[in-house]
Amino acid sequence: MNYKPEELLISVAASLLNTPDIQHVAVGAASPIPGAAALLAQKLGGGELDVTIIHGSANNTFTDGGRELFDCAGQGRVHAFFLGGVQIDGQANINLVGTGNYPDLERRFPGSFGSAYMYFTVPNVILFRPEHSRRVFVEKVDFISAPGVSDPGIQRTGGPKAMITGLCLMSFNAEKAQFKLESVHPGHSVEEVLDNTGFEIDIPENVLTTAVPSDEHLKLLRAEIAPEIAKTYPGFAASVFNIKSAA
Repeated sequence: MNYKPEELLISVAASLLNTPDIQHVAVGAASPIPGAAALLAQKLGGGELDVTIIHGSANNTFTDGGRELFDCAGQGRVHAFFLGGVQIDGQANINLVGTGNYPDLERRFPGSFGSAYMYFTVPNVILFRPEHSRRVFVEKVDFISAPGVSDPGIQRTGGPKAMITGLCLMSFNAEKAQFKLESVHPGHSVEEVLDNTGFEIDIPENVLTTAVPSDEHLKLLRAEIAPEIAKTYPGFAASVFNIKSAA
């Protein structure tokens, strides 16, 4: 069964959530692919995974928005979270503020909100950025909204564990402060990943090809997850799954 690029990314993200230590995943605003991945992982796990999508009211039991999310994360009750960035560097530092020399930025973006707090408190942070280019993956971010690693003695229970891009899947080793290439998506190559990355990556001798979504998972995604995510992201559901209105 043919699949769309978005469906591959959803499948990859869902696979990262299928571990015993992740019992509650929270997804921030403007994150339809991570949101769909969380719902898919929940369905594949028999409904045992708790999912909170902080956008709208569907699949969102929080009543106090970001404050409740931060409180929950600080208590250790959020086990996985997705973060992105305008820029991401080889130490997993993320920039959500803008590009250029701060404070005289060339381009300014919405800002960091609670990214640093979630980075420090959530044990399994998954970085997600579909655009894989040297514009995004830079040698050093222009502004650190949230640091990927901390100095010894800094209290930190959370941090990055993996990164999903439009080209590949990487893991992150906090001790080495380095990304490792885990798999390359079908139709792409290690050379393409390296050509479009501005920092050094640990490349294993044998790099896997990312597993494609199974027919069973695609049917589940299209028949059950798509109508559910449409309640929160109708535009995304319409463009990817051809769902014109929420169920």
